[in-house]
Amino acid sequence: MSWSSWRGCVVAAALGTAMELGVFWLLAEKPLPATAVARSLNTPLNRCHHWLQILCKLGLLETNTDGYAPSVIARDAILNAQTHDTWAFQAREERDSSLFVRDLALNISQPMSAWQTRNPPPDYFQRIQEDPSYAARFTRKLYEIHCPLAEQLASLLDVRGVKSLLDLGGGSGVVSIALLRKQHDLTSVVVDLENVCQAGRQIASENRLEKRITYVAADFLQDDWPTGFDMVMLCDVGSFSETLFHRIHAAANPKGRLVVVDKFAPGRTSAPPSRLASAFLGSLVHPAESVDFTTTELLQTRLQRAGFQDVSVTSVPHRDNLPWNLDWTMLEARK
Repeated sequence: MSWSSWRGCVVAAALGTAMELGVFWLLAEKPLPATAVARSLNTPLNRCHHWLQILCKLGLLETNTDGYAPSVIARDAILNAQTHDTWAFQAREERDSSLFVRDLALNISQPMSAWQTRNPPPDYFQRIQEDPSYAARFTRKLYEIHCPLAEQLASLLDVRGVKSLLDLGGGSGVVSIALLRKQHDLTSVVVDLENVCQAGRQIASENRLEKRITYVAADFLQDDWPTGFDMVMLCDVGSFSETLFHRIHAAANPKGRLVVVDKFAPGRTSAPPSRLASAFLGSLVHPAESVDFTTTELLQTRLQRAGFQDVSVTSVPHRDNLPWNLDWTMLEARK
Protein backbone atom coordinates (compact mmCIF):
# COMPACT_ATOMS: atom_id res chain seq x y z
CA MET A 1 0.00 0.00 0.00
CA SER A 2 1.33 3.41 -0.94
CA TRP A 3 1.83 6.17 1.62
CA SER A 4 -1.06 8.19 0.20
CA SER A 5 -3.39 5.17 0.26
CA TRP A 6 -2.44 4.32 3.83
CA ARG A 7 -2.94 7.94 4.87
CA GLY A 8 -6.36 7.94 3.22
CA CYS A 9 -7.37 4.89 5.25
CA VAL A 10 -6.24 6.58 8.47
CA VAL A 11 -8.14 9.77 7.65
CA ALA A 12 -11.29 7.83 6.80
CA ALA A 13 -11.05 5.90 10.07
CA ALA A 14 -10.50 9.11 12.04
CA LEU A 15 -13.57 10.75 10.49
CA GLY A 16 -15.74 7.66 10.94
CA THR A 17 -14.73 7.41 14.58
CA ALA A 18 -15.55 11.08 15.12
CA MET A 19 -19.03 10.45 13.71
CA GLU A 20 -19.58 7.33 15.74
CA LEU A 21 -18.38 8.79 19.05
CA GLY A 22 -19.98 12.21 18.56
CA VAL A 23 -17.01 14.59 18.48
CA PHE A 24 -18.83 17.31 16.53
CA TRP A 25 -21.85 17.19 18.82
CA LEU A 26 -19.61 17.32 21.90
CA LEU A 27 -18.10 20.56 20.61
CA ALA A 28 -21.27 22.06 19.15
CA GLU A 29 -22.25 24.18 22.17
CA LYS A 30 -18.86 25.60 23.09
CA PRO A 31 -15.17 25.03 22.20
CA LEU A 32 -13.26 22.54 24.34
CA PRO A 33 -9.52 21.93 24.72
CA ALA A 34 -8.05 18.56 23.82
CA THR A 35 -7.79 17.65 27.50
CA ALA A 36 -11.56 18.03 27.95
CA VAL A 37 -12.32 16.06 24.78
CA ALA A 38 -9.96 13.27 25.82
CA ARG A 39 -11.51 13.13 29.27
CA SER A 40 -15.08 13.12 27.94
CA LEU A 41 -14.37 10.35 25.40
CA ASN A 42 -12.02 8.42 27.70
CA THR A 43 -9.21 8.66 25.14
CA PRO A 44 -5.44 9.01 25.77
CA LEU A 45 -4.54 12.70 25.45
CA ASN A 46 -1.71 12.29 22.93
CA ARG A 47 -3.89 10.17 20.66
CA CYS A 48 -6.84 12.54 21.03
CA HIS A 49 -4.68 15.55 20.14
CA HIS A 50 -3.51 13.99 16.85
CA TRP A 51 -7.05 12.85 16.08
CA LEU A 52 -8.43 16.37 16.51
CA GLN A 53 -5.62 17.75 14.35
CA ILE A 54 -6.62 15.40 11.53
CA LEU A 55 -10.18 16.71 11.74
CA CYS A 56 -8.76 20.25 11.57
CA LYS A 57 -6.79 19.34 8.44
CA LEU A 58 -10.04 18.10 6.89
CA GLY A 59 -11.57 21.53 7.54
CA LEU A 60 -14.16 20.09 9.93
CA LEU A 61 -12.75 21.53 13.16
CA GLU A 62 -11.13 24.85 13.92
CA THR A 63 -9.19 26.06 16.93
CA ASN A 64 -9.24 29.24 18.99
CA THR A 65 -8.05 30.24 22.45
CA ASP A 66 -10.82 28.18 24.07
CA GLY A 67 -10.10 24.98 22.17
CA TYR A 68 -11.66 23.06 19.29
CA ALA A 69 -15.02 23.82 17.65
CA PRO A 70 -16.87 22.62 14.54
CA SER A 71 -16.13 24.65 11.44
CA VAL A 72 -18.82 26.27 9.32
CA ILE A 73 -18.48 23.35 6.90
CA ALA A 74 -19.02 20.80 9.67
CA ARG A 75 -22.05 22.64 11.02
CA ASP A 76 -23.64 22.82 7.59
CA ALA A 77 -22.72 19.39 6.21
CA ILE A 78 -22.79 17.34 9.44
CA LEU A 79 -24.54 18.94 12.41
CA ASN A 80 -27.38 20.52 10.43
CA ALA A 81 -27.74 17.66 7.95
CA GLN A 82 -28.52 14.66 10.16
CA THR A 83 -28.69 13.70 13.81
CA HIS A 84 -25.77 12.16 15.67
CA ASP A 85 -27.56 8.82 15.88
CA THR A 86 -27.97 8.65 12.12
CA TRP A 87 -24.33 9.58 11.44
CA ALA A 88 -23.18 7.09 14.10
CA PHE A 89 -25.35 4.36 12.59
CA GLN A 90 -23.88 4.94 9.13
CA ALA A 91 -20.34 5.07 10.49
CA ARG A 92 -20.84 1.74 12.23
CA GLU A 93 -22.15 0.20 9.00
CA GLU A 94 -19.13 1.52 7.10
CA ARG A 95 -16.80 0.14 9.77
CA ASP A 96 -18.38 -3.30 9.49
CA SER A 97 -18.08 -3.22 5.69
CA SER A 98 -14.43 -2.15 5.79
CA LEU A 99 -13.42 -5.38 7.50
CA PHE A 100 -13.65 -7.44 4.33
CA VAL A 101 -12.02 -4.91 1.99
CA ARG A 102 -8.96 -4.54 4.19
CA ASP A 103 -7.30 -7.56 2.52
CA LEU A 104 -8.79 -6.88 -0.91
CA ALA A 105 -5.52 -7.42 -2.80
CA LEU A 106 -5.30 -10.93 -1.33
CA ASN A 107 -8.91 -11.85 -2.03
CA ILE A 108 -10.02 -10.07 -5.21
CA SER A 109 -8.96 -12.96 -7.48
CA GLN A 110 -10.58 -15.64 -5.31
CA PRO A 111 -13.81 -17.17 -6.73
CA MET A 112 -15.45 -17.39 -3.31
CA SER A 113 -17.04 -14.87 -1.00
CA ALA A 114 -14.63 -12.50 0.72
CA TRP A 115 -16.39 -13.46 3.94
CA GLN A 116 -15.40 -17.11 3.68
CA THR A 117 -12.56 -16.72 6.16
CA ARG A 118 -14.43 -14.25 8.38
CA ASN A 119 -17.73 -14.07 10.19
CA PRO A 120 -20.22 -12.71 7.64
CA PRO A 121 -22.03 -9.47 8.45
CA PRO A 122 -25.60 -9.84 9.70
CA ASP A 123 -28.23 -9.63 7.01
CA TYR A 124 -29.83 -6.20 7.45
CA PHE A 125 -33.23 -7.42 6.21
CA GLN A 126 -33.20 -10.16 8.83
CA ARG A 127 -32.05 -7.74 11.54
CA ILE A 128 -34.89 -5.37 10.70
CA GLN A 129 -37.37 -8.21 11.11
CA GLU A 130 -35.88 -9.49 14.37
CA ASP A 131 -34.57 -6.39 16.17
CA PRO A 132 -37.01 -3.48 16.74
CA SER A 133 -34.21 -1.23 18.05
CA TYR A 134 -32.08 -1.77 14.93
CA ALA A 135 -35.14 -1.30 12.72
CA ALA A 136 -35.95 1.99 14.44
CA ARG A 137 -32.43 3.35 13.91
CA PHE A 138 -32.31 2.08 10.32
CA THR A 139 -35.70 3.64 9.54
CA ARG A 140 -34.76 6.93 11.16
CA LYS A 141 -31.51 7.00 9.18
CA LEU A 142 -33.33 6.57 5.87
CA TYR A 143 -35.92 9.16 6.89
CA GLU A 144 -33.25 11.80 7.49
CA ILE A 145 -31.31 10.87 4.35
CA HIS A 146 -34.42 10.92 2.15
CA CYS A 147 -36.00 14.12 3.46
CA PRO A 148 -34.35 16.32 0.76
CA LEU A 149 -35.37 13.85 -1.95
CA ALA A 150 -38.94 13.74 -0.62
CA GLU A 151 -39.18 17.53 -0.72
CA GLN A 152 -37.90 17.55 -4.30
CA LEU A 153 -40.47 14.94 -5.31
CA ALA A 154 -43.24 16.91 -3.64
CA SER A 155 -42.26 19.95 -5.70
CA LEU A 156 -42.14 17.94 -8.94
CA LEU A 157 -45.28 15.81 -8.65
CA ASP A 158 -48.68 17.12 -9.61
CA VAL A 159 -50.98 15.58 -7.01
CA ARG A 160 -54.10 17.59 -7.82
CA GLY A 161 -57.06 15.24 -7.69
CA VAL A 162 -55.08 12.55 -5.90
CA LYS A 163 -56.94 11.59 -2.71
CA SER A 164 -55.31 8.26 -1.84
CA LEU A 165 -51.69 7.14 -2.02
CA LEU A 166 -50.23 3.63 -1.66
CA ASP A 167 -46.56 3.88 -0.61
CA LEU A 168 -45.05 0.41 -1.15
CA GLY A 169 -41.87 -0.24 0.81
CA GLY A 170 -42.30 3.32 2.06
CA GLY A 171 -40.38 2.81 5.30
CA SER A 172 -40.82 5.83 7.54
CA GLY A 173 -43.32 7.33 5.12
CA VAL A 174 -40.91 10.16 4.31
CA VAL A 175 -42.24 10.69 0.78
CA SER A 176 -45.84 10.35 1.95
CA ILE A 177 -45.22 12.98 4.63
CA ALA A 178 -43.88 15.46 2.06
CA LEU A 179 -46.84 14.85 -0.26
CA LEU A 180 -49.38 15.09 2.59
CA ARG A 181 -48.02 18.50 3.47
CA LYS A 182 -48.53 19.59 -0.13
CA GLN A 183 -52.01 18.10 -0.61
CA HIS A 184 -54.12 18.60 2.51
CA ASP A 185 -56.94 16.22 1.53
CA LEU A 186 -54.54 13.37 0.67
CA THR A 187 -54.26 10.20 2.76
CA SER A 188 -51.55 7.55 2.52
CA VAL A 189 -51.09 3.86 3.26
CA VAL A 190 -47.48 2.81 3.82
CA VAL A 191 -46.67 -0.89 3.42
CA ASP A 192 -43.50 -2.21 5.03
CA LEU A 193 -42.22 -4.68 7.64
CA GLU A 194 -43.75 -4.58 11.12
CA ASN A 195 -40.72 -3.13 12.95
CA VAL A 196 -40.32 -0.48 10.24
CA CYS A 197 -44.00 0.41 10.54
CA GLN A 198 -43.60 0.88 14.29
CA ALA A 199 -40.78 3.36 13.70
CA GLY A 200 -42.75 5.04 10.93
CA ARG A 201 -45.75 5.61 13.19
CA GLN A 202 -43.52 7.44 15.63
CA ILE A 203 -42.12 9.67 12.88
CA ALA A 204 -45.61 10.38 11.52
CA SER A 205 -46.71 11.36 15.01
CA GLU A 206 -43.76 13.73 15.35
CA ASN A 207 -44.92 15.38 12.12
CA ARG A 208 -48.54 15.49 13.41
CA LEU A 209 -49.72 13.44 10.45
CA GLU A 210 -50.61 10.20 12.23
CA LYS A 211 -54.31 10.61 11.38
CA ARG A 212 -53.59 10.75 7.65
CA ILE A 213 -51.04 7.91 7.34
CA THR A 214 -51.85 4.26 7.92
CA TYR A 215 -49.00 1.76 8.25
CA VAL A 216 -49.69 -1.79 7.07
CA ALA A 217 -47.20 -4.45 8.17
CA ALA A 218 -46.44 -6.71 5.20
CA ASP A 219 -43.72 -7.80 2.79
CA PHE A 220 -45.15 -6.12 -0.28
CA LEU A 221 -43.30 -8.51 -2.60
CA GLN A 222 -45.08 -11.55 -1.14
CA ASP A 223 -48.07 -10.51 0.95
CA ASP A 224 -51.38 -8.96 -0.02
CA TRP A 225 -51.93 -5.22 0.34
CA PRO A 226 -54.90 -2.85 -0.04
CA THR A 227 -56.27 -1.78 -3.41
CA GLY A 228 -58.16 1.23 -4.77
CA PHE A 229 -55.60 4.07 -4.92
CA ASP A 230 -55.23 7.16 -7.08
CA MET A 231 -51.42 6.93 -6.91
CA VAL A 232 -48.96 4.17 -6.10
CA MET A 233 -45.38 5.04 -5.10
CA LEU A 234 -42.20 2.96 -5.30
CA CYS A 235 -39.31 5.08 -4.00
CA ASP A 236 -35.82 3.62 -3.52
CA VAL A 237 -37.23 0.12 -3.31
CA GLY A 238 -35.16 -1.55 -6.05
CA SER A 239 -37.87 -4.02 -7.10
CA PHE A 240 -38.96 -3.78 -10.72
CA SER A 241 -40.47 -7.12 -11.70
CA GLU A 242 -43.24 -7.29 -14.27
CA THR A 243 -45.24 -9.39 -11.78
CA LEU A 244 -45.09 -6.55 -9.24
CA PHE A 245 -46.24 -4.03 -11.85
CA HIS A 246 -49.21 -6.23 -12.74
CA ARG A 247 -50.22 -6.27 -9.06
CA ILE A 248 -49.84 -2.51 -8.82
CA HIS A 249 -51.92 -2.08 -11.97
CA ALA A 250 -54.69 -4.07 -10.32
CA ALA A 251 -54.41 -2.00 -7.09
CA ALA A 252 -54.73 1.36 -8.84
CA ASN A 253 -58.02 3.09 -9.51
CA PRO A 254 -59.11 3.71 -13.12
CA LYS A 255 -56.66 6.27 -14.55
CA GLY A 256 -54.57 5.83 -11.40
CA ARG A 257 -50.87 6.66 -11.55
CA LEU A 258 -47.70 4.81 -10.68
CA VAL A 259 -44.58 6.73 -9.67
CA VAL A 260 -41.22 4.94 -9.53
CA VAL A 261 -38.18 6.77 -8.12
CA ASP A 262 -34.79 5.10 -8.03
CA LYS A 263 -31.22 5.15 -9.32
CA PHE A 264 -31.15 3.42 -12.67
CA ALA A 265 -28.19 2.00 -14.53
CA PRO A 266 -26.65 3.55 -17.66
CA GLY A 267 -26.43 0.00 -19.09
CA ARG A 268 -27.41 -3.54 -18.18
CA THR A 269 -23.87 -4.34 -16.98
CA SER A 270 -23.05 -0.99 -15.33
CA ALA A 271 -24.15 0.06 -11.85
CA PRO A 272 -25.59 3.55 -11.28
CA PRO A 273 -22.56 5.82 -10.64
CA SER A 274 -23.41 6.63 -7.02
CA ARG A 275 -24.01 2.92 -6.28
CA LEU A 276 -20.86 1.59 -7.88
CA ALA A 277 -19.07 1.10 -4.54
CA SER A 278 -21.95 -0.90 -3.06
CA ALA A 279 -22.19 -2.98 -6.25
CA PHE A 280 -18.48 -3.77 -5.96
CA LEU A 281 -18.90 -4.78 -2.31
CA GLY A 282 -21.79 -6.99 -3.34
CA SER A 283 -19.60 -8.74 -5.89
CA LEU A 284 -17.12 -9.58 -3.13
CA VAL A 285 -19.88 -11.35 -1.22
CA HIS A 286 -21.54 -13.01 -4.24
CA PRO A 287 -18.87 -13.29 -6.96
CA ALA A 288 -20.74 -15.89 -9.00
CA GLU A 289 -23.91 -13.86 -9.48
CA SER A 290 -24.48 -12.50 -12.97
CA VAL A 291 -24.66 -8.72 -13.34
CA ASP A 292 -27.91 -7.37 -14.73
CA PHE A 293 -28.88 -3.85 -13.71
CA THR A 294 -32.20 -2.16 -14.49
CA THR A 295 -32.21 0.67 -17.03
CA THR A 296 -35.02 3.14 -17.56
CA GLU A 297 -35.59 1.62 -21.02
CA LEU A 298 -36.09 -1.84 -19.52
CA LEU A 299 -38.39 -0.44 -16.86
CA GLN A 300 -40.55 1.33 -19.44
CA THR A 301 -40.94 -1.94 -21.34
CA ARG A 302 -42.04 -3.80 -18.21
CA LEU A 303 -44.52 -1.07 -17.30
CA GLN A 304 -46.09 -1.19 -20.74
CA ARG A 305 -46.33 -4.99 -20.63
CA ALA A 306 -48.13 -4.69 -17.29
CA GLY A 307 -50.74 -2.41 -18.87
CA PHE A 308 -49.41 1.04 -18.00
CA GLN A 309 -49.26 3.82 -20.57
CA ASP A 310 -48.04 7.39 -21.03
CA VAL A 311 -44.71 6.62 -19.34
CA SER A 312 -42.53 9.67 -18.72
CA VAL A 313 -38.97 9.92 -17.39
CA THR A 314 -37.69 12.87 -15.32
CA SER A 315 -34.31 13.46 -13.68
CA VAL A 316 -34.78 14.61 -10.08
CA PRO A 317 -32.63 17.70 -9.40
CA HIS A 318 -30.47 17.55 -6.28
CA ARG A 319 -29.61 20.30 -3.82
CA ASP A 320 -26.07 19.21 -2.96
CA ASN A 321 -23.35 16.77 -3.95
CA LEU A 322 -23.91 14.18 -1.24
CA PRO A 323 -23.81 10.70 -2.83
CA TRP A 324 -27.22 9.64 -1.56
CA ASN A 325 -28.85 12.65 -3.24
CA LEU A 326 -27.42 12.01 -6.73
CA ASP A 327 -28.66 10.09 -9.77
CA TRP A 328 -32.35 9.93 -8.83
CA THR A 329 -34.77 9.42 -11.73
CA MET A 330 -38.56 9.47 -11.62
CA LEU A 331 -40.84 7.51 -13.94
CA GLU A 332 -44.57 8.24 -14.06
CA ALA A 333 -47.14 6.03 -15.76
CA ARG A 334 -50.93 5.95 -16.01
CA LYS A 335 -53.26 2.99 -15.81
